[in-house]
Formats: sequence, structure tokens, C-alpha cells
Amino acid sequence: MPRLLHTAPSARSLPVLLAAFLPAVVAALAAAPAAAEPRDRFVNVAMEDQFRSRRETGALRGDVVVLVYSERHGAEAALTLGRRLHLHFHPTAETAPASEWSRQPVTGLPGWPAGVRMPDVHVIPVACLTEVPKALQAVARARMRTDSPHVPVWLDFDDDLNRLFGMAAGEPNVAIIDTLGRVHGVQNGHFDELEFRELTVTVDRLRLASLAAARTAAAPAAVRR
Repeated sequence: MPRLLHTAPSARSLPVLLAAFLPAVVAALAAAPAAAEPRDRFVNVAMEDQFRSRRETGALRGDVVVLVYSERHGAEAALTLGRRLHLHFHPTAETAPASEWSRQPVTGLPGWPAGVRMPDVHVIPVACLTEVPKALQAVARARMRTDSPHVPVWLDFDDDLNRLFGMAAGEPNVAIIDTLGRVHGVQNGHFDELEFRELTVTVDRLRLASLAAARTAAAPAAVRR
């Protein structure tokens, strides 16, 4: 069972039966104002991928970011979880060519208004390679390019994610960042069916919260008119 390392007050507080009533619940959440989050929870995680391209979560503001990370002993479990999450939110990736895996459209949300951009979900695999000495980092990148020639994998040589979020060895670790760049929560461990569903419901709730926030921000301008 995944163990909660730390989380914002609202994380994983949804009832067990929420998944069965997701359409009604998400519609209500879309109409509710977003809860305030502490300012010190804003982050911008930045590192390079296996192609030496700079990547950062700050460039993905407006979307939900799910970092799935582990050290080498948890790599296989993290890869499986990351793939499952990506396919949940981008089901057409199942039959897409590998070169198009990361570019598939995100699933819709009930009641989302036409003409309004829907937040994407970026499930980002991160390999934590702190044991690799600097002299061998190029070798590690080359190996990762062989193993993943199309899907970018962020490479954490400096233990950044462990310092930011904590990490359980030998397990998949998940950090969720909302559409404003705030850390919503961090979890680790094996995800069973219920826990996986709770995670996906949480991500969709964060997507809907962005619409509620946009409506709240637009309200003063509407009153002035």
C-alpha cells in the first residue's frame, strides 16, 4: 500500500466510493473555488533528459504534472506505474507509434466548457542516478537513449527529488504538482486498484480546480462591465 510522505491538507481525502460517482463529483468541484495553498509549496523542478535537453516543470504551468521517480531498485515498478498513468489519461497512446507516445490527447472532463483549453496531464518518468559518478554520466545517458529512444526520461544525478520530496528506496515515488506549480502531495509504494483510482481522481480534481480558479479570477472583470 502506498505510504503518504507529505501532502497538502486535501490530498487523498476523497471517500472510497468517489470513483463510482466521478461525473457528479467533478461537476460540483468545477463550480467550487480552489482551496488556498501555502506559497512555499510552489516549485520548479529542472534537470536534463537523456538527450541533454533541459526540462522543467515551470514550463508546464497550466497542466498537472505527475513525477514518477525511483532509484534503480524501484525502476521497473516506477516504469510500470508511469506507463499505466499515461495510458489512463492518454488512452490513444496504447496504439500510437512510439514516436507519438508523448503527444496523444488527454481524456476529457465531464461538463468542461467548449472553447476552453483543458489541462493536460504530464506523467514524467525520472531516473534517480545519484550513484553514477560525473565521469560516467554520459554513459548513463547513452544507455537511457537506447532503452527509451523516443520518450524523454528526466535524469536526476544530483538527488534533487529526494531533497524536495523525499524518496523510498526500491519503490515507485509519485509527486503531484498542480496547474499553478504547487506541490499537491507525494506518495510512494505499490499502488493497488483502489489507490491507483484515488490517484487518478485526485489528478482530475486538480484539473477541474483550474477552471474554478479561472472563473473566480474572471468574476471581478465581469462585475466591472
